[in-house]
Amino acid sequence: MNYTLNQLQIFLKVVQTQSVTKAAEELHLTQPAVSIQLKNFQDQFDIPLTELIGRKIHITDFGKEIAEAVENIIQQVNAINYKTMAFKGQLAGRLKISVVSTGKYVMPFFLADFMKLHTEVELKMDVTNKSKVIASLENNEVDFALVSIIPTSVKCEKMDLLQNSLYLVGNSEVKFNKSKRSIRKIVDELPLIFREKGSGTRQTMERFLIQQNSVVSKKMELTSNEAVKQALMAGLGYSIMPLIGIRNELQNSELQIIPVIGLPIQTSWSLIWLKGKKHSPVSLAFLKFLKEEKEHIASTKFSWREKY
Repeated sequence: MNYTLNQLQIFLKVVQTQSVTKAAEELHLTQPAVSIQLKNFQDQFDIPLTELIGRKIHITDFGKEIAEAVENIIQQVNAINYKTMAFKGQLAGRLKISVVSTGKYVMPFFLADFMKLHTEVELKMDVTNKSKVIASLENNEVDFALVSIIPTSVKCEKMDLLQNSLYLVGNSEVKFNKSKRSIRKIVDELPLIFREKGSGTRQTMERFLIQQNSVVSKKMELTSNEAVKQALMAGLGYSIMPLIGIRNELQNSELQIIPVIGLPIQTSWSLIWLKGKKHSPVSLAFLKFLKEEKEHIASTKFSWREKY
């Protein structure tokens, strides 16, 4: 056996993505380069690691066992690198954060200066819907999660980072005066556009509608904030959206905030972690950084929200 660390990393990524093309994209390599290294690695075994059926690659049972061993090897290599950096007085390790989809407009600003200060820290940030974020937290797969609604299904601790304001939003074609009206009068005209089930924004919308005794007869369901924004700009309906995700559209007058009784809804963007979690040195350093800098980041990077 004469395989290289590069071959191990490529094989593991192919197993994780179930695709040579996706593995190449995530590793920032060309597809032929990944294919060659994968073949060179597989040629060292008498038992197939993968099978190509049609155009889809399948991992054999033997390949899955090898992938598990490879993952352990890479983790040990990373541990050696982190320990080397720590011995030299540099903070090193991996920081894993799961972020709800709209949180992608928030979390990078609270990470940027920390990552610049600690260049040996490896960041893994997954942006997905609320249900998957909470699942990754419950399974202890991440150090932290960023949410706008604190889950009740898991015991966790939190640090509030930024206020989250949600407004009723539509395109700029219809003119509304500044007097607030009932949401029922507005959604009778056009559909109310919801995010998919499992979304924190949808959960907040549904709670608000119940509080307002409002029954929505016309509604649409879309699976991302970007899709909702495009539908709003096209005039397909209205939606309750976090202010943080529509800054450019408001400034460009592509969308408008519609005055409604009971809005805005105020929650907080909160970083949460499992109660009693044993933090790594990197996680502890990040928490310390946020305690010292979160107010400054909020006031300098998000001051534009004050006009709304």
